[in-house]
Amino acid sequence: MQNVSDQVVVDTGKSLPRYPAVYPSLGGFQLDNPSSWTKGQPFGLFRDMREQAPVMWSKSMRKGMSGFWSITRYNDIKQVELAPDVFSSQRGSMHLGMPDRSEWKPRQLVDASLNSLINLDAAVHINLRTQHAPFFFPKYVETLKERVAQKVDALLDDMERRGPVVDFAKVFSHELPMYTLCEMLGIDESDRPRVIKWMHYLESAAQYLTNPLQAFLSEPTLPFRFNAVLREMFEYGKAVMEDRRRHPREDLLTLIAHAEIEGEPLSQEYLDGSWLLIIFAGNDTTRNSLSGTMRLMTEFPDQRQMIIDEPGLIPKMTHEALRLVSPVVTMRRTATQDTEIGEQRIAENEKIIMWYGAANRDPEIFPEPEKFDMHRPNVEKHLAFGHGVHRCLGNRIAQMQLNIAYERIFDRFPDIQWTGKQKIAPVVLVHAISSLQVNLKGGRKR
Repeated sequence: MQNVSDQVVVDTGKSLPRYPAVYPSLGGFQLDNPSSWTKGQPFGLFRDMREQAPVMWSKSMRKGMSGFWSITRYNDIKQVELAPDVFSSQRGSMHLGMPDRSEWKPRQLVDASLNSLINLDAAVHINLRTQHAPFFFPKYVETLKERVAQKVDALLDDMERRGPVVDFAKVFSHELPMYTLCEMLGIDESDRPRVIKWMHYLESAAQYLTNPLQAFLSEPTLPFRFNAVLREMFEYGKAVMEDRRRHPREDLLTLIAHAEIEGEPLSQEYLDGSWLLIIFAGNDTTRNSLSGTMRLMTEFPDQRQMIIDEPGLIPKMTHEALRLVSPVVTMRRTATQDTEIGEQRIAENEKIIMWYGAANRDPEIFPEPEKFDMHRPNVEKHLAFGHGVHRCLGNRIAQMQLNIAYERIFDRFPDIQWTGKQKIAPVVLVHAISSLQVNLKGGRKR
């Protein structure tokens, strides 16, 4: 099969849609500028967009990038998610913008970001997803629970030693999902510190591209070491895949190494993309949900008291927190033909950007959407994991980790509170909480 990176549609820089916009373009926030997101998601703008411009055209603020349609209503996003033949993940990829191939740097990293399950359509996507599925079924999730619980306890022991004031994002949220994913993939204990280092460099690199000066000041060695770190990471991926093909184990890396597309083993580009996608996708959703929920439990103390009094409510609380945090901010689709959403005509190859945080606060679906209410009758109907054929494959893994973590956290630290201090990284794709300070004994500061 041809690589997605060889056929993906690149941006032309067009600033106007082919068909006239039915709704106004609301300003005041640059949706495709990563720096705009360091104050959190623009829920006020999302409300205005749902009410006044549910299918809104925006010019890109990035050089050479094409404009895009923003979708903010719950049912409109479901329409897009449920029609993958019309709204493709493969034609334009999941990225908000795709520059000309001459600008793909570093090329191997861009290729890996494109050649993976999340950017595939139709039968090929379903087939590869099915091959990955055994490590995401409830039976396998059960086998992970005890190990995850032990890791949670160890992390909480470490938090207590460091406390009472700690950076929850760094000492807990970043650690738990990375441990779980390494367990699933079968990454050897001796290799795990390197994997954590690579993830740190990749995240820092994204920030460096957005704000070079700030990133350089916080980590001066980044520009000089990045290419070497990247080379080391891809060499490791190639070696470990070759090893699993020769010496299979009972782990997800082995499953990836032996996966096929159209009867052929995965190319190295797809192998790279597959294991990196699992680490990034699984890591981002869980860690930002954990940190975001600590913030919410401080803002809604009545809900926190409910789960302390009745821990059996934690699964409901987890779903409501996922709705309000919306850790995955957005996903892109590309129109494969002229079509229509909400009375707006959309042309073939135009970009459709779904804003999950907007849909998850749609009052038509969730009355009083700003309110935390774990007893909503439709509490599980949020779109935090997406919808349709691309619904997050790891949603059960994520929910298992979250439920165990909250049960243990609020049992040991019932007074834990966010102090009001946090840092959100300049990232559009996810609500990237890089730092969130809590006091294990309570006491919120502003």
